[in-house]
Amino acid sequence: MTGIATDNGDAKAMMAIRTMYMLKKNWMGDPCAPKAFAWDGLSCSYSSSSPAYITTLKLASSMLTSAVDPSFGDLKSLQYLDLSNNSLSGPIPDFLAQMPSLTYLDLSSNKLSGSIPAALLQKHQNGSLVLRIDNNANICDNGASTCAQDNKKKNRILAIAVAVPIVIATLLFVAAILILHRRRNKQDTWMTNNTRLKSHRERSNIFENRQFSYKELKLITANFREEIGRGGFGPVFLGYLENESPVAVKTRSKTSTQGDKEFQSEAQHLSRVHHKNLVSLIGYCKDKKHLALVYEYMHGGDLEDRLRGEASVAMPLSWHRRLKIALGSAQGLEYLHKSCQPPLIHRDVKTKNILLSADLEAKISDFGLMKVFADEFMTHITTQPAGTLGYLDPEYFNTSQLSEKSDVYSFGVVLLELITGQPPAVSTSDTESIHIAQWVRQKLSEGNIESIADSKMGKEYDVNSVWKVTELALRCKEKPSRERPTMTDVVAELKECLELEVSRGIGNYSSVTSSTNNISETSADLRSDAQASDLMQQSILELGQVGDASLTRTGPTPR
Repeated sequence: MTGIATDNGDAKAMMAIRTMYMLKKNWMGDPCAPKAFAWDGLSCSYSSSSPAYITTLKLASSMLTSAVDPSFGDLKSLQYLDLSNNSLSGPIPDFLAQMPSLTYLDLSSNKLSGSIPAALLQKHQNGSLVLRIDNNANICDNGASTCAQDNKKKNRILAIAVAVPIVIATLLFVAAILILHRRRNKQDTWMTNNTRLKSHRERSNIFENRQFSYKELKLITANFREEIGRGGFGPVFLGYLENESPVAVKTRSKTSTQGDKEFQSEAQHLSRVHHKNLVSLIGYCKDKKHLALVYEYMHGGDLEDRLRGEASVAMPLSWHRRLKIALGSAQGLEYLHKSCQPPLIHRDVKTKNILLSADLEAKISDFGLMKVFADEFMTHITTQPAGTLGYLDPEYFNTSQLSEKSDVYSFGVVLLELITGQPPAVSTSDTESIHIAQWVRQKLSEGNIESIADSKMGKEYDVNSVWKVTELALRCKEKPSRERPTMTDVVAELKECLELEVSRGIGNYSSVTSSTNNISETSADLRSDAQASDLMQQSILELGQVGDASLTRTGPTPR
């Protein structure tokens, strides 16, 4: 085989990992070479004078079992290691902290136990390592002493539980059931005889989901130990249900700008809307002065962080992935505008309120400011303007007339952020900043799309696709609002843009395969044929999921 092969140490480590976990992938031959046929899940660094080194290893959802193998520590140039969503067990090994190049480590959603190595925690705290360990129920993150205390506490509780006479426990349980049953019968009889109170109960019973007590929330969040976010309603904490499913618990703080009205609005609307691109409400808590909402937990965090936060450095989003996030978010808003009867207007669409799953599927969240139309024939409602600066529709702000086009305006800002990676207010100097739309228009006047495209994408995108999305985003911000597209129009155009990007990916793969075959026919073995077939099938399937191509247009006008 011509060309430079993988570093011998890295190659031996990968062979050991393959054997240890019996991985059935395309892991044959040299891990990094030829470049076009590198092993699945690997990224390598190449140079003309030295061997190829492995820099990225993604083994999420690969059914890994047993302990974390020491062979991972032999990958001296590894920067990114993702072992999430597996069944790895045992303690977190110390050698992970000794890997010199490692800057991102994801061990979430496994069965690891024990304490986190001090050296690993120190790297995470000083910012040299992004560490994810959530959804490992038996990990103690405060050192061995905490683990020992937890074990003693469990043993003490178990001893007390065994000591309680079984007969007394059974009698108490039966007595409680009888008392509850009698109270419920009395309450139902009384409510039936009193129509006024019955109608009041029907009006107040707006929730269909599980009701939590404040004591239960303290239990599932370990006394509100891990804060994972904060909004206008209050802090958000990570919790785990009885079946160990992770949840996000949004609690109302004493200083919250949102009160009972926003809380009931969000809970009521979420109990009746169900869509794959809207965050699901699991339950709520209304216990005296304590208000909280319990959502499904989104492992991927929020879009703002993936574009400009800590996660954007560790694993930047490709243009293809950004288009899929944009399309998913648009479909969620389209559902609120068109499929809900009467329609719902979100009023606070922004990258912070677009959450991502572990597979980076987008879901709209935070429905506290949502407004409902009286009927589907209304074009707008008059209400006090609310939202976030930078995303707030100027026409709505000036006239107090809210329509679905107000969400379209906000989504246009989100699209510009996906393209540029910039915030809504772009700094032009130390003291001045302008709105992202104005900044984009200034840059586009030069006729160069690369001047606004996020550099983290590495110029790996279809230029026409980026142009079309940019023009769509600017149309979403048109004045007056009647000239803006609907979310249905936005969804259709984003599908076309995704088709262009998928086609570019197929074309690039075909050209690389052709070039490789011309250089050396000996490398075109059964594995390369299988890879080409798999990639073509995947891309064709994705094109089918996006939708049928337009029959009247073959693509945007060349620029």
